[in-house]
Amino acid sequence: MTTTLHPAVERADLLIDLKRYEEARELLAERLAEDPEDIRAWVELARSHLGDRPNSAKALEATERALALNAEDIGALLMHTSAMRVGGRFPETEGVLREAIRLAPDYWYTYARLADWLWRIRMISSGRANGGEIRPEDMVVGLREADLIAQEAIRLGPEQLYAYEVAWLIADMSANRDVADRMDEVILRLDPQHEQALARRTKRAATAPGVKATEAATLYADALASAPGSAPMRRGLDGASYRLLRGVRWLALLCLALAATGIDLFATDGETQRELPLVLGQRLWDLVPMAVIWTLGALLRYRRLRAGIRVNLISVIRRWAWPRVVLGQAAWAMLCALLITQIPWTERTVPLVLFWVGLAPALATMWFDRPKDA
Repeated sequence: MTTTLHPAVERADLLIDLKRYEEARELLAERLAEDPEDIRAWVELARSHLGDRPNSAKALEATERALALNAEDIGALLMHTSAMRVGGRFPETEGVLREAIRLAPDYWYTYARLADWLWRIRMISSGRANGGEIRPEDMVVGLREADLIAQEAIRLGPEQLYAYEVAWLIADMSANRDVADRMDEVILRLDPQHEQALARRTKRAATAPGVKATEAATLYADALASAPGSAPMRRGLDGASYRLLRGVRWLALLCLALAATGIDLFATDGETQRELPLVLGQRLWDLVPMAVIWTLGALLRYRRLRAGIRVNLISVIRRWAWPRVVLGQAAWAMLCALLITQIPWTERTVPLVLFWVGLAPALATMWFDRPKDA
């Protein structure tokens, strides 16, 4: 019986890592024809069958051949559990994993896998026993049991990423945010570019109370520099970009309010409204605060954004309908504000209509489109 890794098996292992499963199977078939007692070749063959198009029957056959050669081979036992899970025998994997722990009590990975799967197995058992309904108390017990095993995996493998990923998942399922956050910090210490942990930490920081859209966009852009392929963070950057665009609408509405104030559109008790029409100098002066608002609130803010955020703003406008709606509302409100201030009205009836016409589209959708900036 072969005890060392044959070069052909080593090449097959690399081919599987590259997802070239057919080539790996051909190489392993040649190796097994040469030496049918090569356990590692049987294990790799099972792994290849679980790769591109999972074939649990062939994978189980391969692991059973390996276990027939050595029933105490840990690698064969672990691959056997993977084949069992794909083959619909998930609950049975608990016994195999516990046997692997008995045979190798100091191997961290077996504990981590058992912790990863055990709470799910308990959920399945609870559902089967209760007509498809998972009892909350069964879930709590299962998660607590899995957590103890995960902590043992961490003790045995304190620098192993998978053990902390399992512990994070259990804490997340248990709604224990403090523990989950601590696990994320450890995960990022071990792997600063860990996509999921980085996305979670960035989302926590970006959605914290008081964080402005610009800050949120910067946080997501910084994180994407480390994990450019992260879909959650890209969605987060899109959401922050949309928040920035919604801020543009508020600038336009502020200008609309200033226009109404400049023409004394609404009468107040004890005060006399300005005489219409306003002189040219007053009408031009009304443009000054609007220019200041757009310069400070939009132009300078936009110029200070990182290049990646500016590019994403344009991308969001092209890809989403709501940003275009928001910008259209802002442009419409500004048009109404300019008409109110720059035409020498002799009565306030038409400016009043323009004010409400400019305000109404934004009011009609402001709360409806709010969730889309999450």
